[in-house]
Amino acid sequence: MAERSFAAEVTKLRIGEGEEFLGEGILAVTKALLQSGVAYVGGYQGAPISHLMDVLGDAKEILDELGIHFENSASEATAAASLAASVHYPLRGAITFKSTVGTNVASDALANLSSGGVTGGALIIVGEDYGEGSSIMQERSHAFAMKSQIWLLDPRPNLTAIRGLRRRIIDYARALARLCNEITDLAFRSTSKFNCNC
Repeated sequence: MAERSFAAEVTKLRIGEGEEFLGEGILAVTKALLQSGVAYVGGYQGAPISHLMDVLGDAKEILDELGIHFENSASEATAAASLAASVHYPLRGAITFKSTVGTNVASDALANLSSGGVTGGALIIVGEDYGEGSSIMQERSHAFAMKSQIWLLDPRPNLTAIRGLRRRIIDYARALARLCNEITDLAFRSTSKFNCNC
């Protein structure tokens, strides 16, 4: 069951190149994923990244048109295991789940996947949620990334700086994963409303 419906807002994912996008940050993250050429996306619900799963679920028609497989995984571990498709095949994939709690659940699968490297490029979008107003204990995913030798990109949660960079950040993370044949972890902390050019 979705936390929130984005059925009306997912039409913004059809905005073409050069057109202005105005909406929630989580829609911009989804748009960036679609533009980056993913073949599959999976994940597990968990604040603060739950809305990404909601948007992907509501955008099923668009994902089907683009040939992107979406799976609402049973746990963080099954989401991480789906990245095996990028280990064995030249497919770009992405998964998402909640910060340290989710990374802990997925740690066995991530350690196994990262040890052999990936062929197609794999991205983990982690909903970091530390600091004042956090929904979980005060921990960060950095230690898990270091333990499994996964590249971690952690942009500062400054909307003015990030406003037009979400697509470029995701493109950079994908390129890093592809060039190094390794999994890349991307921490996102803010999903407020903003506008940008697609």
